[in-house]
Amino acid sequence: MLTDTHCHLDFESFDDDRKQVLDRSRKDGIERILVPGINLFSCQKSVDLTSWDDILYAAVGYHPNEINHWDQNSVDELRRLATHSKVVAIGEIGLDYFRDSTPRGLQRMVFEEQLNLAQDLELPVVIHNRQASEDLISILRDWHAGLKASGSTLADRPGVLHSFSEEVDFAHQAFEINFYVGISGPVTFQNARKLQKVVTSIPLDKILIETDAPFLTPHPFRGKRNEPSYVRLVANQIAELQNETLSSVAQKTTINANMLFEW
Repeated sequence: MLTDTHCHLDFESFDDDRKQVLDRSRKDGIERILVPGINLFSCQKSVDLTSWDDILYAAVGYHPNEINHWDQNSVDELRRLATHSKVVAIGEIGLDYFRDSTPRGLQRMVFEEQLNLAQDLELPVVIHNRQASEDLISILRDWHAGLKASGSTLADRPGVLHSFSEEVDFAHQAFEINFYVGISGPVTFQNARKLQKVVTSIPLDKILIETDAPFLTPHPFRGKRNEPSYVRLVANQIAELQNETLSSVAQKTTINANMLFEW
């Protein structure tokens, strides 16, 4: 009973063996996989993939490093894709000040437009954050306040900070506005003391597990392509850090995902 809440199964690194990857996922107890888009082409492919297997679901959105492709039609295209019955979130969206490949002002504008779309559609958001925590949490707080003021039920399940890598106090700021945090492969790395400390300090009912495949492959497969079946290694590390059983972590994080995405 495992869920991979973030896997880029649409990427070309899976083109040669996507079916086998899905077969291994099923064999290892993965019951749902969320495939987030990063641009219009990726979103369309992610939505199309959901017809391959009933364990696949999609999110649609523009990653902050992809917004040079954003234009006046982009919101309408995302809205069209989001009408598909297996689209359960808007994402991967957010801010990335590390790569700085797109202007920060434009990133913030497109981020806010996609948050507004999520509010219109009553869909939670899958958030990318890299070295942009201050601006990101400020925008999310304002957005969440708007959700509450409008009486939106989305205020209770607004989204997840995917592949969380910040300090524990930032996690608690996210919890204050009802966000989950997504924990991925780096939690298994020997030198990931900060992230491991975060995981020991936060409640299990606020955690989602993910691979971010094909990236961030957990130990002992680090350096190789990541895939959804490896989410078990993430769950196992969380279980060790929280002094829980693997079964308990798998069950609880799956329940968390079900509550967020309502799939």
